[in-house]
Amino acid sequence: MKNRWLIAASAVGIHGSIGSVYAWSVFNLPLEQTFGWDKSAVAGTFSLAIFFLGLSAAIMGHFVERHGPRKAGLIAATFWGAGLLVAGLGTSLESIYLLWLGYGVLGGIGLGVGYITPVSTLVKWFPDRRGFATGLAIMGFGFGAMIGGPVFGYLMENFSIPATFYTAGIAYMVIMYLSALYLERPPEGWMPDNMKAAVAAGSKKVTQDLSQQTANEAVKTAPFYWLWVMMFINIACGIGVIYSASPLAQETIGLTPTEAAAVVGLMAVFNGIGRLAWATFSDTLGRPNTYIAFFVLQIALFLMLPNITSVILFQVVLFTIMTCYGGGFATLPAFIGDLFGTKQLGAIHGYILTAWAFAGLVGPQIAAYLRSVTGSYELTLYIFSGAFIVALAVSVLMKSYITKTRASMVAANA
Repeated sequence: MKNRWLIAASAVGIHGSIGSVYAWSVFNLPLEQTFGWDKSAVAGTFSLAIFFLGLSAAIMGHFVERHGPRKAGLIAATFWGAGLLVAGLGTSLESIYLLWLGYGVLGGIGLGVGYITPVSTLVKWFPDRRGFATGLAIMGFGFGAMIGGPVFGYLMENFSIPATFYTAGIAYMVIMYLSALYLERPPEGWMPDNMKAAVAAGSKKVTQDLSQQTANEAVKTAPFYWLWVMMFINIACGIGVIYSASPLAQETIGLTPTEAAAVVGLMAVFNGIGRLAWATFSDTLGRPNTYIAFFVLQIALFLMLPNITSVILFQVVLFTIMTCYGGGFATLPAFIGDLFGTKQLGAIHGYILTAWAFAGLVGPQIAAYLRSVTGSYELTLYIFSGAFIVALAVSVLMKSYITKTRASMVAANA
């Protein structure tokens, strides 16, 4: 029997590697200045990667469930590593199209497969701490940029852009291969010894999932779409804030560009912290209550943000928003397990992550358009606050549904 904590460490290895995609911004200026490429062309590389992340997660979810996390992890490592190597070739040949193919398309496929691969496995290894386990892995994705960003910057400054891509491609491929080789599902119905003892003694009850559904069955239910809407709003508004954080900090509280950049760097830290903290809290609070807390908090915080003049308060509000943004991602897999079971959790997770692909396009576009029309981000933040009211209504509906369904299950088993 494999050690479940090493399984979790392997998941972090995969997510930490692909999470370096969030450090893409360090490539923007070097690529523009070195090759004379247009800003939109360079930015399109990241957009392609996120689009193919969502697309491949939806398409390959069934593959993960059918063939297991080891094969899927090896495929993710191959695509992500090869994508970075092709990106290195593209910059060596000064071809933006090869950069798009490598980092955007091949790399994006590796991102999507790698993102969903360890999650359903971890849920099965940690039946006693679903939220904590998935939060731990997905925290790795949030922190990936913290390591990747400085390393990429150092390599570009001391060597070259192609050398940076080649080095990252080989390093991440090795880390992900080693991590994937240890991944394995536990036996059906497996529980850790302390949980077995607690259940046998009657001091702990195993909470039954609301159902055990395939992905194709889940997409025919209302809760699937409620969860999709909740995620879409949380991600679109969160990405909108990430996109506009630096200019917002300069316009609202008068930070210098350097100070604003430091605030943006700290946002990544709180994004990662929120993933583990909120997902862990959800094991106690319950998943519906956790999402309700996300949305109640953010309705108030987004209304406050444009009117803050205190530097400290601005950062507290912004960083709290970031914890909710990251927490939404990390709590999602456990919520899917509660609703639809672990039968095809990876495939269902992949379908819901299409919300990420669309939100990544919508959030920044709304922020950019309204900024150009109104000259500030104030209206954008008010609109986002209104969107969270919709998300809150959906989350309350979800909680009501879960409460009624559990009551029916108890009555049926009485």
